[in-house]
Amino acid sequence: MHRFFVTSDQIDLIQKQIVIKDEDVKHISKVLRLKEEDIVEICDGVNNEYVCKIESINKNDVLLSIIDNRKSAKESPIEVVLYQGIPKSTKMDLIIQKTTELGITEIIPVDMERTIVQFNNDKDKEKKVDRWQKIALEAAKQSKRGIVPSIHLPLSFKEAIEHSKENELNIMPYENQDDKGFKSIICSLSEEAKLSIKKVGIWIGPEGGFDEGEVTQAIENQIYPITLGPRILRTETAGFTILSLVMYELGDLGGA
Repeated sequence: MHRFFVTSDQIDLIQKQIVIKDEDVKHISKVLRLKEEDIVEICDGVNNEYVCKIESINKNDVLLSIIDNRKSAKESPIEVVLYQGIPKSTKMDLIIQKTTELGITEIIPVDMERTIVQFNNDKDKEKKVDRWQKIALEAAKQSKRGIVPSIHLPLSFKEAIEHSKENELNIMPYENQDDKGFKSIICSLSEEAKLSIKKVGIWIGPEGGFDEGEVTQAIENQIYPITLGPRILRTETAGFTILSLVMYELGDLGGA
């Protein structure tokens, strides 16, 4: 069943109707070639799902009637925030796409000491984040997420540390850490402590890795450096590797 996201103002629960607008109209009519009476799945981005029937399709909108509604069962019980050192080129596109598929909740681009990418001004930042948010939306549709992960405007390392204080656990894969991995951290926790973890922060450096001063600041703020093993991972693969481990140990990856 094809899935689309809408905002709350497009949903009329009294009339039991939903109106789809903008780019999805063309996608429904021209690309997917859906027609009246076809059934689609709609999500409001805050974990509510609606099974709907297409009533009419025109140039500007698609009118749907709500057949059934329910809470989404697609979201993990744990929230995960990715603090990603801003990478070069289109690497961020891949990072956003794959971490969205795996269940990330928020992605925060972080300007670190070894970040090469520079934004011209605030408008340039906003334009880039808008593009990244669209990538998250498309990945959320494909993976049938109940929410669309939020892509933040870039933060400084200090600002990101302050943000991370909302998390119960923060981990930082670091190439010079060779005696403690994610498994050892999890094994050191009691079952009660594991269950109390509702939000995890994952810290990933840019192409050049973390500056030693950043690692020191991280440790001072209860962000734990860990090893991912003997091989060095690229910035665009490290994030969804550790996210997979977190979702397996604390979330819902792998089932019951």
